[in-house]
Amino acid sequence: MSTRDGRTLYRIPQQGKIAGVCAGVAEYFGFETWLVRVVAVSIFLLGGSGIIFILYVALWMILDVKPVSSKVHDDISDIEVKRKVWQAGEPAKQALADVNSRFRSLESRLRSLERHVTSDNYDLKRQINNL
Repeated sequence: MSTRDGRTLYRIPQQGKIAGVCAGVAEYFGFETWLVRVVAVSIFLLGGSGIIFILYVALWMILDVKPVSSKVHDDISDIEVKRKVWQAGEPAKQALADVNSRFRSLESRLRSLERHVTSDNYDLKRQINNL
């Protein structure tokens, strides 16, 4: 629908309970999905049932389904650390564990590459190719 900082408002049925509207709104604004659901249900129960129902159904009809991205992200910059309880993202301990596991994976790949480049087979193949 609209863009904010290059982001687009979608509905995400895979993460949603009914149609994924609350999940899409939460992702767009950077909140936890449960918080958006609690606010919507609270407004619904406290007398705003007509407004919330009409708004939810309208967004259900208007918003496009979020496309599934097939890109594999191995970039560390993908990790968003949660600073407040209501913000979306990972807790700091989980983010640190994810970064640590990514670095361990990269280190083992680098060691394997170094072992191959410094091996006699690599040097022999290079000399044969130079002939």
